[in-house]
Amino acid sequence: KLITIFCQKGKIKVPRKYNKLLCFTENCVSEITPDNAFVSFHPKIWCMWFRKEKSSDKITVASYYFPNYHTEDPRNIINKGHGWSEWELVKAARPRFTGHHQPYVPAWGYTDEKDPLVMAQKIDAAADNGIDCFIFDWYMYEDGPFLNRCLDEGFLKAKNTERIQFALMWANHDWIDIHPYKLGEEQKLLYPGKVSSKRFDEICDFMIKEYFTRPNYWKIDGKAYFSVYDIQKFIEGLGSLEATKAAMDRFREKAVAAGLKGVHWNLVAWGNPILPVENTPSDTHELIKMLGFDSATSYVWIHHTELPETQTDYNWVRDRYFSHWDKAKAEYGVQYFPNVTMGWDPTPRCDLKSEWTNAGYPFMNTINNNTPENFKMALQMTRDKLLADPDGPRIMNINCWNEWTEGSYLEPDTINGMAYLEAIKSVFK
Repeated sequence: KLITIFCQKGKIKVPRKYNKLLCFTENCVSEITPDNAFVSFHPKIWCMWFRKEKSSDKITVASYYFPNYHTEDPRNIINKGHGWSEWELVKAARPRFTGHHQPYVPAWGYTDEKDPLVMAQKIDAAADNGIDCFIFDWYMYEDGPFLNRCLDEGFLKAKNTERIQFALMWANHDWIDIHPYKLGEEQKLLYPGKVSSKRFDEICDFMIKEYFTRPNYWKIDGKAYFSVYDIQKFIEGLGSLEATKAAMDRFREKAVAAGLKGVHWNLVAWGNPILPVENTPSDTHELIKMLGFDSATSYVWIHHTELPETQTDYNWVRDRYFSHWDKAKAEYGVQYFPNVTMGWDPTPRCDLKSEWTNAGYPFMNTINNNTPENFKMALQMTRDKLLADPDGPRIMNINCWNEWTEGSYLEPDTINGMAYLEAIKSVFK
């Protein structure tokens, strides 16, 4: 098909695969596109058409979303009382060591994410600044859901919900009582992460019906993206590797029967455990191969490097993560979707009466110097590294839209405003 450009000299017809014309005259260089085609030319002119940017150069930017910033979740009511959300920890945060800044204050206020109007503001800000997808941390246990009102009542009922895609990262880790945590006390297990085979089949049916078949659910090559956080809990619940693979295959078949091309199985792979209930798999690459995952990714940089200083430099952590990225690409045997982490500071989850020390999550070292400028540089480096591989994926994710109590959030605060979101827009829009 041809685009027709009208000019003083007449019509110019060119293939649609070209979208820009530079016109070189004796005195100037002008640019013509289909949108500004009505121009006059100097009689002496030379033209050069440039190809459109390849579609493969478009990188999908996804951001994790942690949904514990709404009130009246049934489980939170039991454990914390009416009206509680994790905003209470954000409000109460205080500096814990020399040079430490807390609390951070949200520029939008302590909003309730289960309100569709509140979520509409987030959707617009994300879509306007280069984020293509929210990957919701999704909690579903043997006995039912947790923290689901954000997605079900806020995001999906927002009038502009289809401005952005969404997907699920099954946060199937054990949920322990650390909101906040008093140093030295036993960390009480509230909700086990493992589920039975029968229960998982029910969960699959639910996801397909309620989420996967929606027009704005994120699909890769027609397959619904579904990510698993804790592969070991998954296998433990189903009983064996063989049973886990069979359950994954059944899920694919259910998705095809529902009109999809299948399920894109993604594994959140990590080396350094963060939560006290986490154990690092010793054979991640073998699990990926045996279970048939389609891709692997990361949730946060510190899953792949220790933090040696109380306030460890952001760029130092970035470089260690990039080394892990190279290793993952070489070992995993599937596409690897890289992560850019905005920061790390879980001190708001530390009980204020406990003396702070580097003793294990949430009493652990932090990342500092995570300025908007350094964050932007990490994004640019990630983009460049992705595009340098002609056969590699064009997908990345960010930690996190709103991990306020872990110091990793894109939402505007009263210090930096929209600067982190603007950094994404400047690199990817």
